[in-house]
Amino acid sequence: MSTFAFLFKLTRYRIGLYLLNAIAWSLIYLAPIAPGWITKQFFDTLSGNAVYGFSVGALIALLIASALARVTMILFGFVTDVNFRFRVGSLLRRNMLSRILKEPGAKAIPCSPGEAISNFRDDVDQVEETVSWSVDSFGMTIFAAVSFYILYGISATMTLWVFLPLVLVVTIAQASTTLLQKFRAASREATSQVTGAISEMFSSVQSIQIASAEERVIARFRQLNDNRRQAMLKDKLLTQTLDSVFSNAVNIGTGFILLLAAQSMRDGSFTVGDFALFVYYLTFVTQFIQNFGKFLTYFKQSTVAKERLASLVQGAEETILTESHPLYLRGELPAPGMETDGAQGDSRGGTAARQAERNGAPSTAKEGPQAKGTAGANAVSGGPAAERAAGGPAVRPVGRHSSTSGKQGGIPLLEVDGLTYRYPETGRGIERISLRVPAGSFTVITGRIGSGKTTLVRTLLGLLPKDEGDIRWNGETIAKPGDFFVPPHSAYTPQVPRLYSDTLKNNILLGLEEDEARLEAAVYAAVLEPDIAALQHGMDTVIGPRGVKLSGGQAQRTAAARMFVREAELLVFDDLSSALDVDTERKLWERLYEHRPATCLVISHRKTALAHADTIIVLKDGRVEAEGTLEQLLESSEELRHLWNREDEG
Repeated sequence: MSTFAFLFKLTRYRIGLYLLNAIAWSLIYLAPIAPGWITKQFFDTLSGNAVYGFSVGALIALLIASALARVTMILFGFVTDVNFRFRVGSLLRRNMLSRILKEPGAKAIPCSPGEAISNFRDDVDQVEETVSWSVDSFGMTIFAAVSFYILYGISATMTLWVFLPLVLVVTIAQASTTLLQKFRAASREATSQVTGAISEMFSSVQSIQIASAEERVIARFRQLNDNRRQAMLKDKLLTQTLDSVFSNAVNIGTGFILLLAAQSMRDGSFTVGDFALFVYYLTFVTQFIQNFGKFLTYFKQSTVAKERLASLVQGAEETILTESHPLYLRGELPAPGMETDGAQGDSRGGTAARQAERNGAPSTAKEGPQAKGTAGANAVSGGPAAERAAGGPAVRPVGRHSSTSGKQGGIPLLEVDGLTYRYPETGRGIERISLRVPAGSFTVITGRIGSGKTTLVRTLLGLLPKDEGDIRWNGETIAKPGDFFVPPHSAYTPQVPRLYSDTLKNNILLGLEEDEARLEAAVYAAVLEPDIAALQHGMDTVIGPRGVKLSGGQAQRTAAARMFVREAELLVFDDLSSALDVDTERKLWERLYEHRPATCLVISHRKTALAHADTIIVLKDGRVEAEGTLEQLLESSEELRHLWNREDEG
């Protein structure tokens, strides 16, 4: 899609507001026509060459009235322009974010978060600026045409000298297209690298300190900033040089006009009023030429911005960026697409059913009342019996029963056949992996570093797009795993927890309506009670950006509590216990294993998890090396024995 077509589609988003904005600014730019004509009449009246019989007082009154009218129109123009610009920028950002959220979670953006922020901020601002200036160029062009007609009727030669610089401006702007785009692309890339480095440094403070790499990191950061300084200087220098050329071209033309005017006034063919009109219009024609040159510069730079925005949507049609959608800037926001359990009943069943229908799978929530009753019975029956010897509270299960039980010979809750994913950069990944996860089972995936464990669960959950293979839930094929494997079907805790600068409670709930019983159950299952008791404000403690106020183990268990509170049927853990001490890990697995209705799929190499496993799947080089119980694999699998013995050595 060409830059012109791209910008035109954006103007059509709110075409009524755009046209209103265009009319307002056209009137603003046409407004100087009246004061110029009044000024001519004023001086012609004083010199005795007046054509119309206006008095001096009347002309002054008209001049003041035209000035007030222009000020009023400028105020109205700013209101319409700000509203339109805001909507254009918001639409672009909304469409980009929507596309990113539809991408597989592990490949949502093709760059660092810092670079993506630069796209959302700088490139959208550039497009927004260009669209806004299109209105100015339209109004200025109308003014130029009208003023050209008026001035040409007075003196054709002088009028040509007034507008000659415009030809020079357009020629220079066209000739500098390649350099403009090259320097703008370089400056944007340099800015993205700096913002990306800032993001990475603040997210890796502990790693930098452990490696004693502070000086090297700072030196690298200085180098990136120096590269950005050079790129920005080139970009700004070229832009300012073009502005200077445009201004000087106008000034040279003005000099010729003054020389010609003096000669014409000497022979009487040019009145004082004519000269006043030329001088008055000359200011605005000069403005027009400079601003038209600026608009051409912005237009060229917006080509770079469009290409960078298109790269963020990773090969999707560029028309996605300009699709019309409501922004909900006024009135009530729409209800969230995913409803959650409230204290008075389960509203997730209907949502789960709708979601299952969209993904071609039956809804396990269709037996919602029965399942809810079962869960409630379990919670009640676990009342006195659930009181732990260590003083834990009576809690209800952190998951929910599936409608079928693979342990009793039914259809497995989750089946995977021939699942394959290869990373485009290396060609490595997972190859034709098949597994069965019975309902209510505790399945552990283990293997050496780089064996494909994380890639497997990411592909299974739709966070990476599978190349081959089938995924079935209760016997039904899942066409879009990324849409299906969300609560209440499944919940996932990644290797690196994603926490936010908010309270601990809000990080756990993450938008869910608070249910005290569910929250307590999740906190208990994640072994977080002693940590919360030690925090100054308990659950209301603000944990800082990325949970910086928490230790690694606390951050992992906070993410686990977030997963538990969603009461999903399938709980997926990616190396949750890596940041936990042995005692805390033991408590976590015991609490989860002791009284759980949920099915667990766990990535771990730790003995505590392996000992609790109903089934262990051993991966090696992206393939299933062995599968069975711990006792079976310790006898038959050299790979598992290696992992088990290495844990002993550790």
